[in-house]
Amino acid sequence: MPRSAAIRKSARSKPDPITNPSAHGETCTLVLQGGGALGAYQAGVYEQMDAHGLRPDWVAGVSIGAINAAIIAGNPPERRVQRLHEFWDLVTSRLRWFTLPAGTTGEARELANETRAALAATFGVEGFFEPRVPPAPLQWPGMPGALSYYDTAPLKQTLEDLIDFDLINTRNARHKVRLSVGAVDITTGNYRYFDSASPGDCGRIDARHIMASGALPPGFPPVEIDGEHYWDGGLVSNTPLQYVMERQSAHDMLVVQVDLFSARGPLPENLNEVAERVKDIRYSSRTRLNTDRARHLHELGEAARRLAARLPASFAGDPDLARLTGLCAPGALTIMHLIYRSAHHESQSKDYEFSRQSMLERWQKGAADMQTSLEHPRCAARSHQPGSITVLDLTPHTPPRKAGRDPA
Repeated sequence: MPRSAAIRKSARSKPDPITNPSAHGETCTLVLQGGGALGAYQAGVYEQMDAHGLRPDWVAGVSIGAINAAIIAGNPPERRVQRLHEFWDLVTSRLRWFTLPAGTTGEARELANETRAALAATFGVEGFFEPRVPPAPLQWPGMPGALSYYDTAPLKQTLEDLIDFDLINTRNARHKVRLSVGAVDITTGNYRYFDSASPGDCGRIDARHIMASGALPPGFPPVEIDGEHYWDGGLVSNTPLQYVMERQSAHDMLVVQVDLFSARGPLPENLNEVAERVKDIRYSSRTRLNTDRARHLHELGEAARRLAARLPASFAGDPDLARLTGLCAPGALTIMHLIYRSAHHESQSKDYEFSRQSMLERWQKGAADMQTSLEHPRCAARSHQPGSITVLDLTPHTPPRKAGRDPA
């Protein structure tokens, strides 16, 4: 049995209706960070959500998170996991042959990963991007080819093959999932979300909007939409959590926040580790701070509501009081936080190391972390009291150690 098929089989084998989060009637929002090749972790997370019957009502993403989000929102439930497998099998197909024996660790695995990342950077990634010929420095200034090292035309075709954009854009469609993807306007530096719930603001969402969210310079070219040019949303914020929290509905809400970079990590000991640590800090986008801020605002809004209940009736229409009570929705809020924690053999090249072997490992890690979270007693016991907020971070926090430093 192919290893990707084995993942699918194992993910479907342990549905647990007892701890199914959707049983409480919550709306579910899936929040996906950017991170290139690390995005296979998010696919594993979603596969395990699907295995437990937890289907999102809203998916928000940036960069590779936008691609995974669009695949989920742009397919009916029974086809989403299959389409995710098709995407990740395609983008790792060129390096499917470069597989080390299971259990290979230490310097041998580090060297293999660095070599596979170098191959992806040199020859491109199937169905995703390819090197420009001639390269950007040799192209005429101002021409599109002078603005990036790679051409992402293959990605446009891949997205159109795997995503039903009619499903994303049709109002009140069966299995409708809201899609929001973030990008940065190059000329103003302002962040912009393309949101299928607000078609008047962005028009019909298509492959360009997804590509804009992942157009990380100088690797990838800017994407033009209605006369404006956009780069990767991760330049400003690599997570859409704040956007989601500012638009919380009145219903109970479960937010599954899946990060690909960890803000916490060891002190580096060489320049390669310095580069990795800088990347982790930069693209983690202070998600724990955003989570803490969401909790603080939610609790402040609840305090304002309790105060409003004790005030004279004459304050009922006070606009200042309304602003304070509007800081949180009346329903219960749960934020479930999952973070990809790099394996010992990964380095600063991990986000463009598109090998089949690493993809499968990341996918399996995402599925395992999601299963651990959904089946944890604290998940089933979380509060559903109106106005309550619960933050769950239920996966093991093992301090990372680089290969070669393990104690004897």
